[in-house]
Amino acid sequence: MLGKIISIEDNNITIKLDIDITSQANLIGLHAVFDDSKVKIVGEITDVSKDTMRIVILGEIINGKFVPGYNKKPSFKATVRMINMEELEMMFGPQQIQDKTQVYLGLSTVYNNYRVNVDVNQFFSNHFAIIGNTGSGKSFTVSRILQNVFTGSSYVPLNSNIFLFDAYGEYDHALKDLQTKNPLVRYKNYTTNLVYPDSEILRIPLWLLNTDDIAHLLGVDNPNQLPIIDKALKLVTLLKSDNPEVISHKNDIIARAIMDILMSGNESSKIRDQIIAVLTNFNTKDLNLESKIVQPGYTRTLKQCLFVDKGGKIQEIELVVSFVSQFMIEGLELKDPDGSVPYTLSDLEKALDFALISEGVLKSNRVFDYANILSVRLHALANSDVATYFSYKEMITREMYIRKLLTSIDGKKCQIINFNINYVDDRIAKAITKILSKLLFDFALSLKQRASIPFHIIIEEAHRYVQNDNDTEILGYNIFDRITKEGRKYGVLLGLITQRPSELSETTISQCSNFIILRTLHPKDLEYIRNMVPNMSAKVMEQLKTLIPGNCIAFGNAFKVPISLRVEKPNPEPLSNNANIVDLWY
Repeated sequence: MLGKIISIEDNNITIKLDIDITSQANLIGLHAVFDDSKVKIVGEITDVSKDTMRIVILGEIINGKFVPGYNKKPSFKATVRMINMEELEMMFGPQQIQDKTQVYLGLSTVYNNYRVNVDVNQFFSNHFAIIGNTGSGKSFTVSRILQNVFTGSSYVPLNSNIFLFDAYGEYDHALKDLQTKNPLVRYKNYTTNLVYPDSEILRIPLWLLNTDDIAHLLGVDNPNQLPIIDKALKLVTLLKSDNPEVISHKNDIIARAIMDILMSGNESSKIRDQIIAVLTNFNTKDLNLESKIVQPGYTRTLKQCLFVDKGGKIQEIELVVSFVSQFMIEGLELKDPDGSVPYTLSDLEKALDFALISEGVLKSNRVFDYANILSVRLHALANSDVATYFSYKEMITREMYIRKLLTSIDGKKCQIINFNINYVDDRIAKAITKILSKLLFDFALSLKQRASIPFHIIIEEAHRYVQNDNDTEILGYNIFDRITKEGRKYGVLLGLITQRPSELSETTISQCSNFIILRTLHPKDLEYIRNMVPNMSAKVMEQLKTLIPGNCIAFGNAFKVPISLRVEKPNPEPLSNNANIVDLWY
């Protein structure tokens, strides 16, 4: 017996001690039980003085199960004692993994290395966040959890699909040898290192992307730019084909662009130059600069008919109008791309230039201001190393592409796919992360049997990619907000690894149900955690400032009460150690 209750305030109980506290080990953080008739109420010891103890109520034991929260408070006649092992297991779970429903997480820092095993469904069927300052042990924690999942017991999740976006290229070292520890496990690494590739280079088939994806890639910041991208995607498949129907469609588009120029009211020399520019870049066998315009008594080319005389006039402008107008066909509509025609960034660049012309960029300064920047950005991408990541040698569908991502070199199913995005700048890394995440989410939405293929998307340095950016204003949604709000019912789960939770999308982190929080010091981040995470007490907030690396506080759906634990070092470790300055200097 610990003592007698002397006061009850809300869920805080004060005990007058009947034991010599000076002869006891530290009791703070341990749990006590109030036996009151047939009721068992569990609390955590939060403060101890020489004569008194304060206990915060956490829950009740009902019919042999611990139920968090409280409806009842102990009476003054209740007896107070320390929790026993059987009751502790009701709160923290059994010491040994009993079946495939559990995975080892870490060791309790309060109960003498008590093994904490977490329910797989409760943790991995919800979005989660792992938060902590640099050096607090985030990458060690992620690596160890994954190692525990795949090699920590005889139960191996062979049908799992974990996609890890590796911001610093740390995780390959920790995960590449999983197969040597368990021959059933397969791991694959994709790299963005084009100079010294140590694995397969990440490549995304450009024709699988839609308007929103290209908008991410080009950094769209004006909704008026979206219709131009949409038209370019329709045009690129058209411009890549050569059947008669397509040629008629091409002629129609070219003719309409030329007619817009002819009717623009610009100076004749400018009209001539613009038409020549259009037909130099876009032409068919029927409609080009060398097309023959036949008149009684003579034949001239279209280019010759654009001659500007000394008076600054195109004498044959009516002839040109008559010739060009015959290629215009009423009722033709561009079809949405269906992913069946492969193309490159250079192909898309040509289509975008043509889309700009057809949208009137040559005759409107207003359109030019917000539209031409797309052409500049796309040209830069098409002529940079980034083009490599969006070049694909063979025709492939979305389903085939995802299946290929999940297939190892030996043709067997992969469980972990690591995308090393360390070798591209933040803007491109962010675009790649959004594009691939959306590709996985859209595929999950298309499955006939909902949530039949679970996808876990884990994003390192998530504050760089999962932000309160302008996606909602431009596109109408943020892909990560959408995944966290809708993903669970389709089997798409998000894991956020971050050192700056205050820079994350508020909607995304608010939808996380499980949290593992390591040492966090920044006042803004601490306040953000307090506001965004339910049931975060002031005492727990204080603990976050003093945790040693590898120690954390875990709470959420998978934990009946907040648990202070130590995650063991992964073996092997990720490449996340600091530079050894002494060795490098001397």
